[in-house]
Amino acid sequence: MSDHKHGEMDTKVQEKTFDGFIKFTTWSVVIIVAILVFLALIGT
Repeated sequence: MSDHKHGEMDTKVQEKTFDGFIKFTTWSVVIIVAILVFLALIGT
């Protein structure tokens, strides 16, 4: 078994996945807030 050396792992795939998750979450929150504002305006 080889010794672990800090900083040698290729993390490009994990970074791409995390960026996609952040974009998805951000857009989801924006859409949900927009729907809630729309419902609040219509409900009055």
